[in-house]
Amino acid sequence: MAAAEDYDTAAAVAVFHQSRAGVRGLVQSGVNPIPPIFLMPTSPSPRSPTTTAFAIPAVDLSLPRRDTVALVRAAACSCGFFNVTNHGVPAGIVDSAVSAVRAFHEQPRTVRSAFYSIEPVGGAVTYSTIPIAPQRGAPLLPWRDTLRVRFGPGEPDLGRLPAACRNVLQEYQRSLTAFGKEMAGLLSEALGVGTERLERAMQVEGWLMACHYYPPCPEPERVVGSLEHTDLSLFTVLAQDGVGGLQVRRDNGEEWVDVVPVTGAFLVNIGDVLKVVSNDELKSVEHRVVIKSTQDARVSIALFFNPGKRENSDRFGPLPELVTAEKPARYRSFTVPEFMSSRREYGHNRSSIDLFKVSSS
Repeated sequence: MAAAEDYDTAAAVAVFHQSRAGVRGLVQSGVNPIPPIFLMPTSPSPRSPTTTAFAIPAVDLSLPRRDTVALVRAAACSCGFFNVTNHGVPAGIVDSAVSAVRAFHEQPRTVRSAFYSIEPVGGAVTYSTIPIAPQRGAPLLPWRDTLRVRFGPGEPDLGRLPAACRNVLQEYQRSLTAFGKEMAGLLSEALGVGTERLERAMQVEGWLMACHYYPPCPEPERVVGSLEHTDLSLFTVLAQDGVGGLQVRRDNGEEWVDVVPVTGAFLVNIGDVLKVVSNDELKSVEHRVVIKSTQDARVSIALFFNPGKRENSDRFGPLPELVTAEKPARYRSFTVPEFMSSRREYGHNRSSIDLFKVSSS
């Protein structure tokens, strides 16, 4: 019986992907009820107790550098998330990028389907509904479509980037690259190792962009936008519209809290790589997306900043300056491909960081 059930579910997933229409296509078709491949198997973890809002720390880049560094350190050590205001990226560039992503996802099905692919991100541009729980049995599908764009390494072919958003997203990525370098310097100073330390050690690059579209859902409490996870990156920079849906897990492990979008701000969060490099000084915090609306689609753009050094000889671990007799190295060193491979094996919603911990015995 279990095998038949697995087959039926797998077949339904295959049929969904073959439609090449994404979740947006389901909404356009007026689907009712929601297909089982999108339903949480148990009474939803996405609706476990939450507070109405959570005051994410704010970092104002117009303040004196010393004050800014102190704010970054306090936020990165305590919460792992912070809003950045007065960041220097023109509002028009950000708004145009978010609008362009919405425009792509809301194009006619025949236009979107030409870009649909469930293959891993190997090419520069892919569009699909990415399975989010590929462990034991058939995957759960999120109520989310994603346009993924890889801007490096090398000279990727961006000719397939849809005309609806090509120039706008390229300009956005260029602007965010400068912002990311500035953020890397602030985080480096916050660790007390000098402004250029992270850049020299890793060559910080923002090459991978995920442009998410969460359609409205007739039964939002029964589906998930993304399961709880930490980011694999050094850090992630998020731009989003005002619909909301992002939640972070509080220190007690039981409570999920809403992260209210802040107009004009970038949301920055620490990833697993930086948690390791900081020797646990900085926090990589679990977060997820729940669907909030039966009427409005949520749009977000995540740009993941990672080490640009990716050869087998490039190994990363806790910075030597952060290792002391009182606080020995808590992780072994690794290469970027090794670290990313470990996450693929564990699945999107399980951090593999413990695999790299140094035994205390």
